[in-house]
Amino acid sequence: MRVLGVDPGLTRCGVGVVEGVAGRPLTMVGVGVVRTPPDVDLGHRLVAIEQGIERWLDEHRPEFVAVERVFSQHNVRTVMGTAQASAVAMLCASRRGIPVALHTPSEVKAAVTGSGRADKAQVGAMVTRLLRLDAPPKPADAADALALAICHIWRAPAQNRLQQAVAAHRTLKGRTA
Repeated sequence: MRVLGVDPGLTRCGVGVVEGVAGRPLTMVGVGVVRTPPDVDLGHRLVAIEQGIERWLDEHRPEFVAVERVFSQHNVRTVMGTAQASAVAMLCASRRGIPVALHTPSEVKAAVTGSGRADKAQVGAMVTRLLRLDAPPKPADAADALALAICHIWRAPAQNRLQQAVAAHRTLKGRTA
C-alpha cells in the first residue's frame, strides 16, 4: 500500500509518502513541504498548494491519501487556513479517484507513539525510528505528514473490516425485512 500523507497548512503543507503493509517494515518514498508566501492573496496560495500536491500525486502515484482532520482551535484564522488546505488535498485526490481518509491529530499520535497526547518531538522521533531514517524529517510538518501515512497504513485494514461488517449487516437486515 502506498499512502500520501498530508499535514495541511497554508504556509507549510507537509507531504510524505510511505509504502508498506501493517505488520511489516515500512519504507519512506518521499517527504517534503509545499510552501506558500504569507504575503500572497489566499486564492494564489491555494492554487500553489494544489499545484504542489498535484506534483506529488503525479510523481508518487499513491493508492490512498491520508489528510489530517481539521479540529477546533482557539485561533479561527489558523483553523480556516488549515481547513482550506485540507480541502485542496481532498479535491486533488478525489479528482483522480484516489480514496481519502481523514485522521485526527490524536489518532495519528496514538498510532505512531502509543499516546494521543505525544508532542511533535515524540512524533518525529517515532517516525524516524519506524522508517529507519538517519534523522527526523524537518520541518515538523513533514514528519507529521509521514505519521499520517503510517497511521493510515496501520489502521486501514481494521477500518476496511469494520466497513465490510457494517455492509454485510445491512445486507442481511435488508433481506429479513
